[in-house]
Amino acid sequence: MQKKLIVLPLLLLGICFNTLGQRQSVDVQHYGISLTVRDNTDKITATAEITLRFLNELPELRLDLVGPAIADTGMTVLKVTEKVSAGRSAAAKPGAPYNIKNIPFRQDSAALYLSVNGRKDETHTYRIEYAGIPGDGLIISKNKYGKRTFFTDNWPDRAHHWLPCIDHPSDKAAVDFDVITPDKYTVVANGLKTQDVLTGNHQRRTHYTEKALLPTKIFAIGIAGFAVDHSADVQGIPVYSYVFPENKKQGFADYGKAGEILRFFIQQIGPYPYKKLANIQSKTIYGGMENAGAIFYSEESVGSRDIEELLAHEIAHQWFGDAITETGWEHVWLSEGFATYMTHLYMEHTYGTDTLKTGLKADRKKVIAFEKKRYTPVVDTSAKDRYTQLLNANSYQKGGWVLHMLRRQVGDSLFWKGIRSYFATYGGHNANTSDFRKVMEKESGQNLDDFFRQWLYMPGMPELSIRPGGEGKFIITQQQEPLFTFPLEYAIDNDPRIYKVQIKDKVTVINIHANHTIRIDPQINLLFMYGRDM
Repeated sequence: MQKKLIVLPLLLLGICFNTLGQRQSVDVQHYGISLTVRDNTDKITATAEITLRFLNELPELRLDLVGPAIADTGMTVLKVTEKVSAGRSAAAKPGAPYNIKNIPFRQDSAALYLSVNGRKDETHTYRIEYAGIPGDGLIISKNKYGKRTFFTDNWPDRAHHWLPCIDHPSDKAAVDFDVITPDKYTVVANGLKTQDVLTGNHQRRTHYTEKALLPTKIFAIGIAGFAVDHSADVQGIPVYSYVFPENKKQGFADYGKAGEILRFFIQQIGPYPYKKLANIQSKTIYGGMENAGAIFYSEESVGSRDIEELLAHEIAHQWFGDAITETGWEHVWLSEGFATYMTHLYMEHTYGTDTLKTGLKADRKKVIAFEKKRYTPVVDTSAKDRYTQLLNANSYQKGGWVLHMLRRQVGDSLFWKGIRSYFATYGGHNANTSDFRKVMEKESGQNLDDFFRQWLYMPGMPELSIRPGGEGKFIITQQQEPLFTFPLEYAIDNDPRIYKVQIKDKVTVINIHANHTIRIDPQINLLFMYGRDM
């Protein structure tokens, strides 16, 4: 996701009240979402068929769903049913005779509760019929050209404003979308399109199937008048651009850069995890939103001078954040820090090392500025349910810097070997910071405990003062507490050679010939504050 200056109403910031115990009690296998939208009302009618396995005994199933409020806002559940085998109260098998069983339920402002009496290891499918006007999560509005549009915008946990679900990144499921719209619209969603037909009465029915397991934060439905371009095929993956017709020429040119970006990441990381890549101009409140295989970009993205970096950031997310999803919000750097650094690596590959250095210097300034406002570690457990505050320079730029320093510590070859192994191990699943560390330790043969502890679990960074000590000496002092351990590179005058000293104490003295000056971190390989930065 690319950040965008946004002001979120309070209802967005504390919207998922699902308990850890509930998430550990069920595992959603599949969502079948049927959705009807209209032009004469913002009210949607929908059905969600949710197939899940009970991991423990559970008398009552809690699903995240914003309940009904005034003037049809919020979701009103109309009916909940289950197919059960004829003659006994158990889940019906496909093709077997079945009866429809009504499931008792209740709602409050944040959740839907089903009386299920679930037994461990049983799999059930519940069909929930509901309707209402989404207060968020499914944005029904007009684009900058005054045309009506419908776009999901679920990050971080806003899906349950329009969909009953387990609205947490740790629960991943396959999904089917069956969408009925006025026939003037084009529909795009996660997965492959398996049906697109006119049904009469000026309506269109479109079906998409996504078999890969996704968290709800990256479920995507986009409904608008689109111009569509099939811009490339990369190793069998079709690449599409969906833009507003008024932006067709510029939008196709801008989004058309996606093919080469996709090719680079496949080569460096591993197979692309989805069956298509669609880049979509949208009404997302973010600069970009990395929905799996159906990336949403802000409507102002077309014509942006930073469009190539924006595309690279969101496409990198397809591996990091989408295929490998963080186990909890405190590990969001595994998504945003990775996308930030992978963007730098793509730009380095395309435009040279100086581009990487320029990007890292700009990122370092952002991290320093953020630290002066908020002193907190990258793995931040203080956010509680206000997850949008994690969209900060720690998760993005400092997370990217950690990867850069890790790359320099283990070397390019072992760094990429570790990245590929991390994706191969956790693609399609969830991972946390410790999981990533263990993979990198295995592939590099190094103990990285101290590296991860100080850069990710401790707040701050080295704050250095460097002064002459007489007779060709320079005194380097760490001014922060606690102390960091790190290699410091330096150069002498205009000598192209790079020297390195290991810093671990409060004070370190380096010796050079008299009457010389030194340049600290000439290759831009260390995250630190120095002199005027402090």
